[in-house]
Amino acid sequence: MSNFREIDILLVEDNPTDLELALHTFKQHGFAHRVEVARDGAEALALVFGSDSGQPRVRAPRVILLDLHLPKISGLEVLQRLKADPQTRPIPVVVLTSSRENNDLTEAYRLGANSYIVKPVDFEEFQKCVREIGMYWLASNAVPPTDAS
Repeated sequence: MSNFREIDILLVEDNPTDLELALHTFKQHGFAHRVEVARDGAEALALVFGSDSGQPRVRAPRVILLDLHLPKISGLEVLQRLKADPQTRPIPVVVLTSSRENNDLTEAYRLGANSYIVKPVDFEEFQKCVREIGMYWLASNAVPPTDAS
């Protein structure tokens, strides 16, 4: 029996309000049953790559939603590590951030981001954005089969 937790979405977000709203929206639209949360970059990397045991704690998610401005390890560094590893490179990473900085946008795509979305400030627009991310990446997007080991 596998010791992995099966997840669809790894949500890497340190802002409690954005986190709560995203989780509420996923739950409202039936995507919340397999969401894992990391509140900083170090926690995200430990979930995907493992910690001292060397074993990841989750099977590769179908999509990672990644904030850029995170405690401990920045979102850009998390993205760089994910895309540098052949095992995690295929995982779609959607940068979901408040940063409108051209440098962040350019660097995220240079490092391999699959999408870059600036978080809407408006509550309803934020909900709509999160719902559409879930619909596209979980309901519409085809992913290659993963190794069942």
